[in-house]
Amino acid sequence: MMSKNLLILSLFCVAFFFKIEKASTQSMAIEKQNNTLKQPPYLKAGDTVAIVAPSGILKNRTDEVQQAQALLKRWGLHSVVGEHVFSKADHFAGTDDERCEDLQKALDNPKISAIWCARGGYGIVRLLDKLDFSKFKENPKWVIGYSDITALHNQIHNEGVESLHAIMCVSLPKDESEIKESLSTFKNTIFGKPLNYTLEGSKYNKTGSASGQLVGGNLTILHTMLGSKTSINTSGKILFIEEIGEYKYHIDRMLQSLKRAGYFDNCKGVIIGDMTKLRKNTTLWGTSIEQLILDALSVYDFPIAFNMPTGHEKDNRALILGRMVNLTVNSNESKVIFK
Repeated sequence: MMSKNLLILSLFCVAFFFKIEKASTQSMAIEKQNNTLKQPPYLKAGDTVAIVAPSGILKNRTDEVQQAQALLKRWGLHSVVGEHVFSKADHFAGTDDERCEDLQKALDNPKISAIWCARGGYGIVRLLDKLDFSKFKENPKWVIGYSDITALHNQIHNEGVESLHAIMCVSLPKDESEIKESLSTFKNTIFGKPLNYTLEGSKYNKTGSASGQLVGGNLTILHTMLGSKTSINTSGKILFIEEIGEYKYHIDRMLQSLKRAGYFDNCKGVIIGDMTKLRKNTTLWGTSIEQLILDALSVYDFPIAFNMPTGHEKDNRALILGRMVNLTVNSNESKVIFK
């Protein structure tokens, strides 16, 4: 009887440890997959860029789209404008089906090398579950935009492809010299030139160094993705955030919500972009936005870099989302080096 029990126990232990080993192997495979994203081919002269409007309405914005086409032409690129870019459906640039049709065609077309979003504004989230990324993953291309387009960046990240956080068509002023750095980093990135930043120092910087994939975008959009299949797994990654037009208490509320959801638990570092046009509540918050962020993230030991010139200001420099970066943060300066 004792011998039989030992045999059963031995078999149980073998099965148990085999299960653990299998789970560990699967976990390592998933981790490897998460850290290996496809890089769309860099653009070259003669390539075609599709301009689409997957979110807000483009009312009286034809000049900016034409200016964007002229810019691409000067760079040696062709452009096509989605059929429904100037359509109108209440808040949106056409109905959900119309906007989805333009974006889906651009995703599927192998002759399109990049998709440039004409503007942000609420709306892309209504399309995410309608889109089919199968052909896009076979033939990846750069998807470009910011603000509300963060939701699309998140989805593309989870599909395993890099994307580009950069200016949109309506970001172009009549005098393009006003956004010289925004344009140069955008152009250099899509044509494959090295991308590195040295950021102005800040007394609020939390010093340290880290490496990981760069993910993120607009804080509100990241917050509203929680609990959905579009939410990003930030484990082992460096998170970038920016925001516009919010109360400080609302920014704190979003950070607290993300924190309670475990969003920062295994994060390697945080880069803070522009916090633009913050609104004043009747009850003042009492600290700077920088201190608010530091207080919300005080329980973590990862580095935090302020003064990334990316977001809703004119100086909106390009970031490759999904690309591995080295982040070094000191009080006098920070460095973001794309690998």
